[in-house]
Amino acid sequence: MSERAPAMVTRRMLLASVVVSAGGLATACASPALGERQATPLPASPTPEPTIRPPLPRPTPTAPVLVKHPAPTSSFTGLPGEGNLLAWTVDDGTDPAVVAAYAAFAATTGTRLTLFATGSYPAWRENADVLRPLVASGQVQMANHTWTHPDLRSLSDAGIRDELHRTHDLIGELFGVDARPFYRPPFGYYNDRVMHVAADIGYTATTMWYGSIADSSLIPEAEIVRLAHEWFLPQHIVIGHLNHAPVTHVFGDLAQVIADRGLTTVTLNDVFTSTAHP
Repeated sequence: MSERAPAMVTRRMLLASVVVSAGGLATACASPALGERQATPLPASPTPEPTIRPPLPRPTPTAPVLVKHPAPTSSFTGLPGEGNLLAWTVDDGTDPAVVAAYAAFAATTGTRLTLFATGSYPAWRENADVLRPLVASGQVQMANHTWTHPDLRSLSDAGIRDELHRTHDLIGELFGVDARPFYRPPFGYYNDRVMHVAADIGYTATTMWYGSIADSSLIPEAEIVRLAHEWFLPQHIVIGHLNHAPVTHVFGDLAQVIADRGLTTVTLNDVFTSTAHP
């Protein structure tokens, strides 16, 4: 059985003049470089109110009018076609204050986000009230990042199903939505068996990324901003994390990058159609 890990998508030559550094695809949740290293969740840290400095991106609380594409039935790392869309996706949720800060940022600016929830973290239930109206409007999309953040390849078929089912059920309970078909395997680790088992319960779209702000661990604010300049580009799926405070201090800087480049933030459901979200 073949093993797969996140693969860099070859981009148009015209992107080369924009990208600050043509680095490889950053990994999720473990480190900026691919490898078999487990990430140990860190304790929550106090998070000041997010700093949001104008100018901000044009609010888009309603979905942009797009010609939608069928949701992928395999792994994917970017958005289809030409355009100025950015899918800002955010994983985990170890720090409830960071989840709350992202919700406040979305509500203030209209930024559209896809949140890949690790269901066992208390942050989701603690922030359900502030997230619920954003999810109901479609501005924030909930997607599945398993229950305990394991390497899915190490589990039995039943274990894979349980990890996805438990978070699926939690998202339905808290937000009244169906998270299918989008799931993100922890650490970006998956293989054909993982995809087959996930697809059997409706999670057909193995969602990877084309760029990261690398904040699964604690990194300086300036580095987060630098990586946003590197990866916030048209048709990219970019990954961040709901784990550490520094990103909440530079929301204004990240919004500025989006505004300066004329990007429109979208959820995955804005771009793709599926049985759960026609």
